[in-house]
Amino acid sequence: MKLYIANKNYSSWSLRPWVLMRMLEIDFEEVLVPFQGGGPQAAFLAFSPSGKVPCLVDGKLTVWDSLAIAETLAERYPEVWPERYTARTWARSASAEMHSGFATIRNVCGMSCGQRVELVDPPAALAKEWARVDALWCEGLAQFRGPFLAGTRFTAVDAFYAPVAFRAQTYSPSLSEEAQAYVERLLALAPMQAWYADALAEPWRDEDHEAEVRAAGRVTADLRAPVSAGE
Repeated sequence: MKLYIANKNYSSWSLRPWVLMRMLEIDFEEVLVPFQGGGPQAAFLAFSPSGKVPCLVDGKLTVWDSLAIAETLAERYPEVWPERYTARTWARSASAEMHSGFATIRNVCGMSCGQRVELVDPPAALAKEWARVDALWCEGLAQFRGPFLAGTRFTAVDAFYAPVAFRAQTYSPSLSEEAQAYVERLLALAPMQAWYADALAEPWRDEDHEAEVRAAGRVTADLRAPVSAGE
């Protein structure tokens, strides 16, 4: 299988299936195609019908959405979702909520793994969405007894919230002790550490994503490798 992704610093959607497959030790070939500026990504159309990432290619089969990739993998690897029916149902609901919701977090707190940002005049809706994330995490951790959202194993629901952990590291939202501990557990996972190291080392900058971060507030640190002239 080939998993097509974009820049690790920015591409939250790419991270989801990538970290899921790494954590479950599902073999795949990573193909990284960098963003190329605003608008539709013409380069992505070579492998993705939607012109978006992530995209999983398995022989003649193409799956071009992160949730669809998770469900497709689950048909072959049942450990993608929790074994218990109650946990599996909750995990699917929480993953779907992340997949279709939290628009303010996405728009205001764009993923940029290597930067640290102090938010300036964030919209009121942002605090409400972070509070919902916090409540959802605490619910899963309490109901299924952790250390992951739906029990003792990392499953797709944790993969869907993995980009939120990087956002929490970048923007430092106010989180409960339980939620912050979960963020730290995700960030400490070996695949997450590997993704983070690769993100810091990337030689590319995409101005649309950079502008999104600057619009959110004051960049207090940029831990990424410098970009050489001409990059």
